[in-house]
Amino acid sequence: VNLLLNSEVVAIDDGKKQVKLAGGEALPYDRLLIATGGDPFVPPIVGLADKEKVFTFTTWDDAAKLKGIAADIERVVVIGGGLIGLKAAEGLHLLDKQVTIVELADRILSAAFDRPAGRIVAKKMKANGIEVITEDTVVQVEGEGAEITGVTLKSGDFIPCDTVIVAIGVRPAAGFLKGSPVEVNRGVIVNDRMQTSAEAIFAAGDVAEASDFFSGQKNPMPIWPDAYIQGDIAGTNMAGGEKGYSGGLAMNSIEFFKVSTISMGITNPAEPREYEILTYLDAENYQYRKIVLQDNLLVGAVLVGNVDRAGIFAGLIREKIDTAPFKEKLLAVDFGIIHLSRDIRTALFAPYGKVA
Repeated sequence: VNLLLNSEVVAIDDGKKQVKLAGGEALPYDRLLIATGGDPFVPPIVGLADKEKVFTFTTWDDAAKLKGIAADIERVVVIGGGLIGLKAAEGLHLLDKQVTIVELADRILSAAFDRPAGRIVAKKMKANGIEVITEDTVVQVEGEGAEITGVTLKSGDFIPCDTVIVAIGVRPAAGFLKGSPVEVNRGVIVNDRMQTSAEAIFAAGDVAEASDFFSGQKNPMPIWPDAYIQGDIAGTNMAGGEKGYSGGLAMNSIEFFKVSTISMGITNPAEPREYEILTYLDAENYQYRKIVLQDNLLVGAVLVGNVDRAGIFAGLIREKIDTAPFKEKLLAVDFGIIHLSRDIRTALFAPYGKVA
């Protein structure tokens, strides 16, 4: 393996089967994998561009830079109440910084979790001294020169701060493909072999736009488990094997101040009446469970607090197991393998040709 660090790809010439680098080099290929990931999305906020202490929070380097100047930070505004923003807020709080989260939606974690789960996490954040502002957004970063003195919100409120973290999300890093035969929508369009519109070029991970597990529609899914699966499929097919992609299953797992959370599949159905939804809530102890069923098939789950057996739920979704025989047990904290028949255990966990 020839590893080239600090080498930027600026174009692909599929006719010549070459990758062009910023330094002028051209690298030949027979098969090409695009795995460039995603770039943080930074909105056009007035006053943001010329300020010094503005950070994104999607790489190890981002976190290292923040920690390196921690002594010079007192007050931080985090723009975005998703997974990235909340982990950034938690980390800064643990460094004894005053943190305010500003989220445009009516709750934090609106993309990955439902309303009750978002409320529980918000409660935990506030209990630890982090201020959470929803249904508002930053419209201007204030300060003279490169220094930040605060931010102004759409509501007109002013929040004093010296540092701003932009944690709105990522978008596929596919700009260098402009002018190539590779079809790009929001991300690089791929089929179930992870093959792009150019026969010799494949894509996987955050840059790819692949089929959804439920709808079959193409969309980017920037999560690690999906990137791993896509990379394996792409590599197998590039090497002459045959492997297919069953579709991306939205899944997020993260811990906030020792409260574990996991969401997977359809957690906020657009038409709730088409689904059977089971819930258990103990907000006082930061415990919540939500099970989403359609025709006795598990299609989504939210777990807050006790998440130990989340892998079973993911397996039930992917294998499309009929939950009717054990449906009344799904909300139980002790739900596990013991509640599944041998046939189901074999389908979920046994190596091929073996019985669980």
